[in-house]
Amino acid sequence: MKQLKIIDEIWKKTERGNIDNISRTVMYEKFYMKNPEIKWALLASLVSRNAGWNMTDLKSKWFQQLITEPFSDLLFQTFERANWTIFADAYPQLLWYEFCKNKKKADYSLLTQLQVSEFMQKEWKRFWEYGDEERLCTSLIINEQFTIEKPVMKHPLYRKNVFSTLLYFLEEHAHMSYVIFPTMEGKIYGLYVRNFKKVDARIWLGRQLQSLLFHPNIHAFIYQFCLHTVPTGSRKDYEQYLLWSTGNSSPKLREAYPLVSHHWKGKMDWSKSVTKTECYYSKLKTIKPVDRTKWLQSKWVEIYFLHKAKSYL
Repeated sequence: MKQLKIIDEIWKKTERGNIDNISRTVMYEKFYMKNPEIKWALLASLVSRNAGWNMTDLKSKWFQQLITEPFSDLLFQTFERANWTIFADAYPQLLWYEFCKNKKKADYSLLTQLQVSEFMQKEWKRFWEYGDEERLCTSLIINEQFTIEKPVMKHPLYRKNVFSTLLYFLEEHAHMSYVIFPTMEGKIYGLYVRNFKKVDARIWLGRQLQSLLFHPNIHAFIYQFCLHTVPTGSRKDYEQYLLWSTGNSSPKLREAYPLVSHHWKGKMDWSKSVTKTECYYSKLKTIKPVDRTKWLQSKWVEIYFLHKAKSYL
């Protein structure tokens, strides 16, 4: 009976935290503040911030000129569904860990009831025994990217109408898709997204972002941004610290979109069909933090001229 109560509480907390992009970002950050050994939570919060910025871009004056409303709505649904799915899978695991940490005893039977993949059950056991923070972060990256592979990336609706479109192809090859880590000093760090349709590429990107985020030269500056900047989904969250502005509008997410209801029927354990995962832990080349502020400026200049050209045409 006690286990059922714990499971029920975890599901309820997850549901409350999974309302929208803003609530997810806040929950990830709050968790990391209390459990800094779980590095993935901070990485997830920053990726969630980026998802919010991408969502509200779709409602900005420039992007409304560049893409049709039906495609814009579909892109929003893609961002929203992917991020909802990751939170629905990962946050119960985080709450489980916090519960066991407070009790100073791991109850692994709860993981099965929380529908955690066999892969992550093994990795949580490994972490509890050895405390390898880097491996756990990588494991969560692997798990979440495989978790969204079938219900989102290979879902017929998104595969055909988003990831197979010419517009998506052009955006990716023009390096218009990126994940950024802002600072209050006005510097921007980050990486652009390539081959997002491929799970291997998404895992590689996640590991690169993990390495960049926790690089000793910049980690404290990025974390300070998180601590002192309330997420709204608007790019003004970080533009307030820059010496320049795009000139594009950037609405707050909760003013731009209504809440979206989701369901997840027939959740499958991806790790029962994917057995070779150790290759994803191979050592990466040491990443060097590079200030991407000017690069980001150039991308927004390109978008501005595309917007102007489209308006003239």
